Amino acid sequence: MGVGKTAVSQKRLERLAPSAYLDGDWCWKINPFRVTDETKAMVLDNITAVLSRFLACPELDYVIFSWVMHQPEIAGSILERLDLAQTKVCRYTLLCSESTLRRRIVQDIQAGLRNSGALEHSLSYLPLYASQDTFKIMTDELSPEEIAAQIIGGEGNF
Repeated sequence: MGVGKTAVSQKRLERLAPSAYLDGDWCWKINPFRVTDETKAMVLDNITAVLSRFLACPELDYVIFSWVMHQPEIAGSILERLDLAQTKVCRYTLLCSESTLRRRIVQDIQAGLRNSGALEHSLSYLPLYASQDTFKIMTDELSPEEIAAQIIGGEGNF
Protein backbone atom coordinates (compact mmCIF):
# COMPACT_ATOMS: atom_id res chain seq x y z
CA MET A 1 0.00 0.00 0.00
CA GLY A 2 1.16 3.48 -0.81
CA VAL A 3 3.91 2.73 -3.33
CA GLY A 4 1.96 3.71 -6.45
CA LYS A 5 0.56 0.42 -7.79
CA THR A 6 -2.77 1.85 -8.87
CA ALA A 7 -1.39 5.04 -10.43
CA VAL A 8 1.32 3.12 -12.31
CA SER A 9 -1.14 0.48 -13.50
CA GLN A 10 -3.48 3.19 -14.81
CA LYS A 11 -0.60 4.79 -16.73
CA ARG A 12 0.39 1.41 -18.20
CA LEU A 13 -3.21 0.81 -19.27
CA GLU A 14 -3.19 4.17 -21.07
CA ARG A 15 0.09 3.41 -22.87
CA LEU A 16 -0.41 -0.26 -23.78
CA ALA A 17 -3.09 -1.24 -26.24
CA PRO A 18 -5.03 -3.36 -26.49
CA SER A 19 -4.96 -4.04 -22.77
CA ALA A 20 -7.00 -4.79 -19.66
CA TYR A 21 -6.29 -3.91 -16.03
CA LEU A 22 -7.41 -5.75 -12.92
CA ASP A 23 -6.79 -4.37 -9.44
CA GLY A 24 -6.96 -7.31 -7.04
CA ASP A 25 -8.69 -5.13 -4.45
CA TRP A 26 -11.72 -4.87 -6.75
CA CYS A 27 -12.23 -8.60 -6.23
CA TRP A 28 -12.38 -8.14 -2.47
CA LYS A 29 -14.86 -5.29 -2.04
CA ILE A 30 -16.93 -6.70 0.81
CA ASN A 31 -18.53 -5.03 3.79
CA PRO A 32 -17.53 -5.73 6.43
CA PHE A 33 -14.04 -6.47 5.19
CA ARG A 34 -12.86 -9.68 6.84
CA VAL A 35 -9.80 -11.79 6.19
CA THR A 36 -10.84 -15.39 6.77
CA ASP A 37 -10.05 -18.66 4.99
CA GLU A 38 -13.37 -18.32 3.18
CA THR A 39 -12.83 -14.75 2.00
CA LYS A 40 -9.23 -15.51 0.96
CA ALA A 41 -10.48 -18.43 -1.16
CA MET A 42 -13.21 -16.23 -2.63
CA VAL A 43 -10.86 -13.43 -3.66
CA LEU A 44 -8.40 -15.86 -5.28
CA ASP A 45 -11.28 -17.44 -7.20
CA ASN A 46 -12.50 -13.99 -8.28
CA ILE A 47 -9.04 -12.87 -9.40
CA THR A 48 -8.24 -16.02 -11.34
CA ALA A 49 -11.66 -16.02 -13.02
CA VAL A 50 -11.24 -12.47 -14.30
CA LEU A 51 -7.58 -12.93 -15.26
CA SER A 52 -8.44 -16.17 -17.11
CA ARG A 53 -11.08 -14.38 -19.14
CA PHE A 54 -8.74 -11.49 -19.95
CA LEU A 55 -5.95 -13.89 -20.98
CA ALA A 56 -8.29 -15.92 -23.19
CA CYS A 57 -9.56 -12.86 -25.06
CA PRO A 58 -7.88 -12.60 -28.49
CA GLU A 59 -8.63 -8.87 -28.52
CA LEU A 60 -6.11 -8.22 -25.71
CA ASP A 61 -2.33 -8.19 -26.00
CA TYR A 62 -1.63 -7.05 -22.43
CA VAL A 63 -3.15 -7.85 -19.07
CA ILE A 64 -2.07 -5.70 -16.14
CA PHE A 65 -2.70 -7.09 -12.67
CA SER A 66 -1.97 -5.13 -9.51
CA TRP A 67 -2.34 -6.24 -5.93
CA VAL A 68 -0.45 -6.33 -2.64
CA MET A 69 1.39 -9.65 -2.79
CA HIS A 70 3.68 -9.54 0.22
CA GLN A 71 4.17 -13.31 0.25
CA PRO A 72 5.44 -15.27 -2.77
CA GLU A 73 2.74 -17.87 -2.17
CA ILE A 74 0.07 -15.34 -3.12
CA ALA A 75 1.42 -14.84 -6.63
CA GLY A 76 2.17 -18.56 -6.92
CA SER A 77 -1.38 -19.55 -6.01
CA ILE A 78 -2.75 -17.22 -8.69
CA LEU A 79 -0.25 -18.15 -11.42
CA GLU A 80 -0.70 -21.89 -10.93
CA ARG A 81 -4.43 -21.56 -11.62
CA LEU A 82 -3.95 -19.80 -14.97
CA ASP A 83 -3.26 -21.20 -18.42
CA LEU A 84 -0.04 -19.35 -19.23
CA ALA A 85 1.11 -21.41 -22.20
CA GLN A 86 0.93 -18.43 -24.58
CA THR A 87 1.69 -15.78 -21.96
CA LYS A 88 4.82 -13.94 -20.93
CA VAL A 89 4.58 -13.08 -17.24
CA CYS A 90 6.58 -10.10 -15.96
CA ARG A 91 6.54 -9.58 -12.21
CA TYR A 92 7.41 -6.24 -10.67
CA THR A 93 7.51 -5.04 -7.09
CA LEU A 94 7.10 -1.33 -6.48
CA LEU A 95 8.90 -0.20 -3.34
CA CYS A 96 9.72 3.04 -1.56
CA SER A 97 11.69 4.05 1.50
CA GLU A 98 10.07 3.92 4.92
CA SER A 99 10.03 7.72 5.15
CA THR A 100 8.30 8.07 1.77
CA LEU A 101 5.81 5.36 2.67
CA ARG A 102 5.04 7.09 5.98
CA ARG A 103 4.47 10.42 4.25
CA ARG A 104 2.23 8.94 1.55
CA ILE A 105 0.11 6.84 3.93
CA VAL A 106 -0.31 9.68 6.44
CA GLN A 107 -1.47 11.97 3.61
CA ASP A 108 -3.98 9.32 2.53
CA ILE A 109 -5.24 8.88 6.11
CA GLN A 110 -5.66 12.65 6.50
CA ALA A 111 -7.54 12.76 3.21
CA GLY A 112 -9.85 9.96 4.39
CA LEU A 113 -8.58 7.50 1.77
CA ARG A 114 -7.16 4.98 4.25
CA ASN A 115 -7.92 3.96 7.81
CA SER A 116 -5.59 4.63 10.73
CA GLY A 117 -4.21 1.07 10.74
CA ALA A 118 -2.90 1.36 7.19
CA LEU A 119 0.45 2.86 8.21
CA GLU A 120 1.53 0.04 10.52
CA HIS A 121 0.15 -2.51 8.10
CA SER A 122 2.14 -1.09 5.18
CA LEU A 123 5.33 -0.67 7.20
CA SER A 124 5.16 -4.27 8.41
CA TYR A 125 5.07 -5.53 4.80
CA LEU A 126 8.10 -3.57 3.53
CA PRO A 127 10.79 -6.09 4.55
CA LEU A 128 8.83 -9.01 3.06
CA TYR A 129 9.48 -7.97 -0.55
CA ALA A 130 13.29 -8.15 -0.57
CA SER A 131 13.53 -11.91 -1.12
CA GLN A 132 10.81 -12.17 -3.76
CA ASP A 133 11.78 -13.13 -7.30
CA THR A 134 10.54 -9.94 -8.94
CA PHE A 135 12.07 -6.94 -10.64
CA LYS A 136 12.15 -4.20 -7.96
CA ILE A 137 11.54 -0.52 -8.69
CA MET A 138 12.03 2.20 -6.09
CA THR A 139 9.25 4.76 -6.51
CA ASP A 140 10.45 7.49 -4.13
CA GLU A 141 11.62 10.02 -6.71
CA LEU A 142 9.66 8.81 -9.75
CA SER A 143 6.28 9.82 -11.10
CA PRO A 144 3.73 7.15 -12.08
CA GLU A 145 4.44 8.04 -15.74
CA GLU A 146 8.19 7.46 -15.27
CA ILE A 147 7.64 4.14 -13.53
CA ALA A 148 5.18 2.97 -16.19
CA ALA A 149 7.67 3.91 -18.92
CA GLN A 150 10.44 2.04 -17.09
CA ILE A 151 8.30 -1.09 -16.84
CA ILE A 152 7.07 -0.91 -20.42
CA GLY A 153 10.63 -0.36 -21.67
CA GLY A 154 11.93 -3.32 -19.70
CA GLU A 155 9.21 -5.87 -20.46
CA GLY A 156 11.03 -7.29 -23.45
CA ASN A 157 14.16 -7.88 -21.37
CA PHE A 158 12.64 -9.29 -18.21
